[in-house]
Amino acid sequence: MHSGIFRARQIAVFVCFLLALSILIIRLFYLQVFQHEFYYKLANEQHTVSAEVQSKRGAIFDSHMRVLAVNLNSDSVFANPRVVKTKRLVARKLSSILKISENVILQKLSRDKGFLWIKRKISGQESSQMKDLKIDGIGIVRESKRFYPNRSLACHVLGTADIDNKGLEGLELYYNKYLKGESGWLISTQDAKRKILESYQYEFIPPKNGFNLVLTIDEVIQNIAERELYTMYKKYNAKGASIIVMDPRSGDILALANFPNYDLNELTKRPVDAIRDRAINDFFEPGSVFKIVTASAALDADAVKLDDKFDCENGAWKIGRRTLHDHSPYGILTFKEIIEKSSNIGTVKAASRLGPARMYKYMKAFGFYDRSGVDLPGEVVGINRDPSKWSGTSMYAIPMGQEVTTTAMQLACAISAIANNGFLVKPRIVKEIVDDNGKEIREPPPRVFKKVMTPLTAVKMRSVLLGVVEVGTGKKAKPEDYDAGGKTGTAQKVDPGGTYSHNRFVASFIGFAPVQRPILSVVVCIDEPHPVYYGGDVAAPVFKNVVNESIKYLTAKGTV
Repeated sequence: MHSGIFRARQIAVFVCFLLALSILIIRLFYLQVFQHEFYYKLANEQHTVSAEVQSKRGAIFDSHMRVLAVNLNSDSVFANPRVVKTKRLVARKLSSILKISENVILQKLSRDKGFLWIKRKISGQESSQMKDLKIDGIGIVRESKRFYPNRSLACHVLGTADIDNKGLEGLELYYNKYLKGESGWLISTQDAKRKILESYQYEFIPPKNGFNLVLTIDEVIQNIAERELYTMYKKYNAKGASIIVMDPRSGDILALANFPNYDLNELTKRPVDAIRDRAINDFFEPGSVFKIVTASAALDADAVKLDDKFDCENGAWKIGRRTLHDHSPYGILTFKEIIEKSSNIGTVKAASRLGPARMYKYMKAFGFYDRSGVDLPGEVVGINRDPSKWSGTSMYAIPMGQEVTTTAMQLACAISAIANNGFLVKPRIVKEIVDDNGKEIREPPPRVFKKVMTPLTAVKMRSVLLGVVEVGTGKKAKPEDYDAGGKTGTAQKVDPGGTYSHNRFVASFIGFAPVQRPILSVVVCIDEPHPVYYGGDVAAPVFKNVVNESIKYLTAKGTV
């Protein structure tokens, strides 16, 4: 009887073991067959490490292949907090070298992480000191850092890139997709302690370098423009200043600068008011420089002739409840003399023959209702109204540059239309995008030319604007070795209450040279200069010096 019970128990145990084994076999089959992909992926994630290999950001060159922006190798400090033992002591040592708070470093080292950055893209001196430490869990890796050899030169054109080489401003932002390249990957195997097993390293996907930009900017002309603009900006205690130098035939920007500016290699030190690109981000009432539009429209529409005479009312003309003033009292002037002497009264009387519809037509043709399309981020367009929304006094204000707003870039395009026989051109900064072998990787966009006026009107306007420089308000803009045409402007800014200010002005000069065959057009705008604020005194001398030196330089190079 006992043997029967014992045997029954043996069978029961055997059945239990058999059942358990069957369950294990079924479970194993399920895991191996149906859950294979899941656990294979999980194992790979636990034992496989992928590290991003940063690509080399493309360089930026001027029109003659001089380097304006480039990437240099730089060391970065990282840590494996799980390996670092004496954390407080290590934090103290790193703090003294890297100039980071000891508490900040200690907080990082106290985290349960296998990798984290302590400080990226350190200086050469910091790198040398770090290499002498040799602390377990602290390492150095080579990265790529953006460097601008000319520091502040063309800072608003070039813009900046962040610590990960991503474009933030200027061309660095606008052309980021071409400059940034494609990151590579290093895929390795690690053991249970998360130590890289170099012998098991099995895949390396190399990074693809970014493409290079070749600009229309000429470093020499950029230097000339910045130097001359800065002289007047400082001399007259201005709030801001901008200059654009353009080839009126092609729309190529040879120089663009703003003040205040900043050092591209010291971004943490730049003042807030130095960040924006005033030449395309700021719009303002242009004042008398806008008379080039009124005069061109009146001549092109055959509403006036150069020798038509107008009574300028000895400097004061009452229109309803408003009195229009000239800066000097004038009597009878020809239309040519009206522009040369910048008579508001004469300009408005001539514009009355034009009428609102035609005035609007030419304003639109000159581009004042649209962005210029320059390849820089953040371009704005002024707030200009449709004629249906003009007031009863708009035709007295707009022809002399009030109740209309513009940017420096729009003015550069407008004066270039007169210089190039009547065509509005689309400005550009980037001439080519090339790889490291110099092969062009993008077809250049087609040049855009829009007819604004007849060539005959443009010739007439050049003779009028030559007179402005020779005998009119722009005599201080006359270059020593060349003739030039242009227009002065002294625009009152609008106070917060909506009235025109009597102590805040924008002084400007726009022009071209030489007159018969212009190769340069230049716009100079100086914001709130004092105590002197007339465009003919403040902005015109900048034009004179920039044009004189730039044409000499271009002639010596044989490019004109």
